[in-house]
Amino acid sequence: MGFIIGMDEAGYGPNLGPLVITASLWKVPGDPRDFDFWQSLQSVVSQTKPAKNSELLHVADSKEVHSSSAGLAPLEKSIFPFLQLLSGEERITSLDGLWRLLVTSTTHLDEIQNQPWNHNSDFSVPISVDLETIQQSHQNLKQAFDAAGIELQAFCSEIVLPERFNRCCREYGSKGVLLTRLCMDLLTRVWDRESAEPTLIIGDKHGGRNRYDEYLDEVLDGELIFRVEESTAKSVYKIGSTEIRFQTKAEAHFPVAVSSMVCKYSREVMMELFNQFWLQHVPDLKPTKGYPVDARRFKSEIADTQERLEISDQILWRGQ
Repeated sequence: MGFIIGMDEAGYGPNLGPLVITASLWKVPGDPRDFDFWQSLQSVVSQTKPAKNSELLHVADSKEVHSSSAGLAPLEKSIFPFLQLLSGEERITSLDGLWRLLVTSTTHLDEIQNQPWNHNSDFSVPISVDLETIQQSHQNLKQAFDAAGIELQAFCSEIVLPERFNRCCREYGSKGVLLTRLCMDLLTRVWDRESAEPTLIIGDKHGGRNRYDEYLDEVLDGELIFRVEESTAKSVYKIGSTEIRFQTKAEAHFPVAVSSMVCKYSREVMMELFNQFWLQHVPDLKPTKGYPVDARRFKSEIADTQERLEISDQILWRGQ
């Protein structure tokens, strides 16, 4: 028996909306470095886009699963069966329910709920996929997990709003350091460092960063960190029975791909709520995904309303 933690982010580059980082924790039979999720779950998941009427769940980098033209349906079809593995009999039917499943900090949960555009926390999800379809996929997935000896134990997310994002950037000196430190802090919530069972942690590389040991050291209690490899392709460390990899194209690993999709869905549905809020006040306003060029257009078009509603740039705009 061993454990695998997959970690990824969505929304690192935009000026509007949250940065979302998610870690997922999985228990698997045998050595986690040798376990093949794709082969074990081939009856229920596919790395490539399934045929239109297929019951297979598309699990891959969220950029491959989600597209603006297809809307949220592909992400919802793939992600909600996994969410229900954790929520059990209690179905996730609202955005507030999703936040409560993913966010462990009550302080950060309060911050999210208190945003002007997040007051409608009863916003219904899923948006585009019916619950019966999700229930059937959940049952198929659960059966496949039981047969393969896989257990999904946790999703844990950091949903970082603009005010906190900017504050941490000032404190840490750059958004690159912010991302790395938030990822390390997130790891401490799902990684049992005292476990004697082998553990594999996989995350995407953070830009051009090759060294992570100094940031790992900040969240450890004096454990020895053995540097195995540091290169542009991957950085690998050993800490007791744990191996940690930061690598390019990490979404090729199933746990990272699932985390990637949870991040993307959380951000996309929050941007849906954000756009609905502003559209109520500015008719015919074109929605935004929050990325730099379009974010400036959007901010210009809401400027008068933003001033009238007394909404500060502090909670709206990520300046770094």
